[in-house]
Amino acid sequence: MKNILYLTDLYYEANGRVYSEEDLYITSRLRSHFDITIAHPLEAIPLLNETDLVVFRNTGPVIGYQEYFNEFLNAVKQRSMLTFNSFDGKGDIKGKQYLPELTKLGYPVIPTIEDKDQLHQLGEHEKYVLKLKNGADSIGMQILNAQELGNADVTGMLIQPFINFTYEVSFYFLNNKFQYALYAPNPNKRWELSAHEPTQEDLDFAEKFIKWNNMTHGITRIDACKLPDGSLLLVELEDLNPYLSIDRLNDEKRERFIKNLQEVLTDLKEPLDKIMPQEI
Repeated sequence: MKNILYLTDLYYEANGRVYSEEDLYITSRLRSHFDITIAHPLEAIPLLNETDLVVFRNTGPVIGYQEYFNEFLNAVKQRSMLTFNSFDGKGDIKGKQYLPELTKLGYPVIPTIEDKDQLHQLGEHEKYVLKLKNGADSIGMQILNAQELGNADVTGMLIQPFINFTYEVSFYFLNNKFQYALYAPNPNKRWELSAHEPTQEDLDFAEKFIKWNNMTHGITRIDACKLPDGSLLLVELEDLNPYLSIDRLNDEKRERFIKNLQEVLTDLKEPLDKIMPQEI
């Protein structure tokens, strides 16, 4: 059996999500195919020599242990370790810098700038959102009016207009292949998710970002907001450790995803040579 080091923070408290339930369920389903060691991400480096594959799952925001995470990436690279995800994406693995980059490239993303001198690019809005460039789980996020924004220190932050949307929707991909979609009918309750059947237009939207990101292998979650006119805008490209919300799936979709995950992990054989230390 392939030895898997499955990294997760079982005690991390997240709004609307229970990391321990999701990861204990997944590992219980994979144990018949793999020899699995569950460990906290801060325990990872000493265990690398005893494993064939590192599975990086619900580990919480790495901003809380950024120095160790960078050491972990370097240790993985030095050993030519096989990892899942593959750490070569361009989305949240490297912070939120991709949002202004995608804005400049003309992708359908919530318009994002890095400096107040660029505010004219967003037009006039009643409210604005400030996000940390290396943030996650809404850490450091602020919602400000125009006057408050004018007085705010935006060092290390990104600026977006506050968008009125109908609902949020997430598209889940495994090795760049679509698996399922979930949405939050109530915009004020982001993690109360229900099944969503995407249109072909929805999938075309999500796949634009999958192709742009070009991650070698792993799980990617494309978070978007549906506007009143029916169009979608990217909120987040989560390519590091996306929560899967598999408890929201019906039995058929959940079984199919677990089967696909098991097959993907079994087939991973070649070490990745593109791993780079995270740059924020």
